[in-house]
Amino acid sequence: MKKVAILQSNYIPWKGYFDLISSVDEFILYDDMQYTRRDWRNRNQIKTPTGLSWLTVPVNSKGRYYQKIRETTIDGTDWSIDHWKSLVQNYRKAPHFEEVASWLEPLYVSQSYSSISQLNRQFIEAICSFLGIATSISNSWDYDLVDGKTERLVDLCKQAGAGLYISGPSAKNYIVEEQFTKEGIELLWFDYAGYPEYPQLWGEFNHAVTILDVLFNCGNESLQYVRRKA
Repeated sequence: MKKVAILQSNYIPWKGYFDLISSVDEFILYDDMQYTRRDWRNRNQIKTPTGLSWLTVPVNSKGRYYQKIRETTIDGTDWSIDHWKSLVQNYRKAPHFEEVASWLEPLYVSQSYSSISQLNRQFIEAICSFLGIATSISNSWDYDLVDGKTERLVDLCKQAGAGLYISGPSAKNYIVEEQFTKEGIELLWFDYAGYPEYPQLWGEFNHAVTILDVLFNCGNESLQYVRRKA
């Protein structure tokens, strides 16, 4: 039974995002959805000696007007050097900083990105590669898109050949489960509880920071902290 998850792209997402990716056969980046400001599409948090700090990618937003995530362009290039400097400043003492920096630094200092979707996918794929996650990643616009919130998800699953759809818990607010059942597709709600703690810099432990925090601190052992305890 093929397992599929469908979710908007995020910038350097937290570990739960990669846990979901690793649990399916195909992960569809759902960037045909509306771009939302002050959300995870273009920012995430790191730990610092003085507390949590945001790394935010500047984007061109139409404000009140409808704008898809994949239509959202990045504003300027200086942000990438600033983000890398911040990561160096706050994680250079982490046990596996050099190991991760060898492939992460070029993504910041040697490449350019035109859209937030392009940027997010590039980083997500690179992180999956480091973690050894072999899930196939595709874009929602690789498929035909029908109208309706649940209808579109069901149809994407059918086009992808999915027998099981794994959804994040927040979608319970709008998904109509019966529509999946009618099409013979099993619906499973993902649970983000039960992650083990790992050695973390800078004070009290925090689960919700970027996956980069796990990688810098745990290196090639990161995957055991990305997956939930049974």
